[in-house]
Amino acid sequence: MCRVVSRVVGEPLAGTAAVASGWVCVEQPGPWGREVVVPGVGAPGVRVVLIRRPGRAVVAGSRRVLVASTVPGSEWVRAGVVEELAGLDVAGVGVGEHGGWGVPVSGPVLLVCTNGRRDVCCAVVGRPVAAGLAEEFGEAVWESTHLGGHRFAPTGLLLPSGYAYGGLDVERGRVLLGSEGVVVQGCRGRSTWSAPGQVAELAVRESVGVVGSGELVVRSVVAGGGGWSVEVGHVDGRVWRVAVAERELGVRPASCGAAPTPVVAHVVTGIR
Repeated sequence: MCRVVSRVVGEPLAGTAAVASGWVCVEQPGPWGREVVVPGVGAPGVRVVLIRRPGRAVVAGSRRVLVASTVPGSEWVRAGVVEELAGLDVAGVGVGEHGGWGVPVSGPVLLVCTNGRRDVCCAVVGRPVAAGLAEEFGEAVWESTHLGGHRFAPTGLLLPSGYAYGGLDVERGRVLLGSEGVVVQGCRGRSTWSAPGQVAELAVRESVGVVGSGELVVRSVVAGGGGWSVEVGHVDGRVWRVAVAERELGVRPASCGAAPTPVVAHVVTGIR
């Protein structure tokens, strides 16, 4: 399985989250295909996924839709039904604007990838995690299609913060849904940022103990010298400059059945 090989080569989680500042999650009880196609829904910076209740319960009435913004200072999740999608300003979601669409959702929502058509690891290890968490947290937990990074299965995405996780289990999911701050352990990064920004932000969190999701902002990512210089700012005015580089770690399949490819990880080489 690809997740086993990834662990053997020591592939780091940080910097591997899918990049999206907005998420549109459309309920589709299943079965799912490899690709997600929702006609008329799409915009730069916005990722569309299909979701369903753990256990594949039959949907009574209209299919639900969850829309989320991970933009710092404008983090939210709102719920509606599929018939209302035509009135959603998808481009606005990507910049943190909902335009009054839907109704607000209180508390975090956790998506767990279970798309076996895309990668068998996600189905085999993701479904038990989603089912176990749904027993305790109900509609705060959904199965979803591809969140990126099959090889880190079970994978999850916490909304509205946008932090992605790998190697998820029921206990860690319980911590994520119950925590008021960012859980760094098992974190792949915040989907709001590019890969270098994800790595830099997590490194600053670990080095200075920043907890709140809204406390840090990636201000700039500048490429040069074979790497990146990332500026991370705190709401209190502090600023860190983080040097990020690529490092090859060997080869592994990106997903089950795929040919082995080089592992290129983003790593922090300095913080000042």
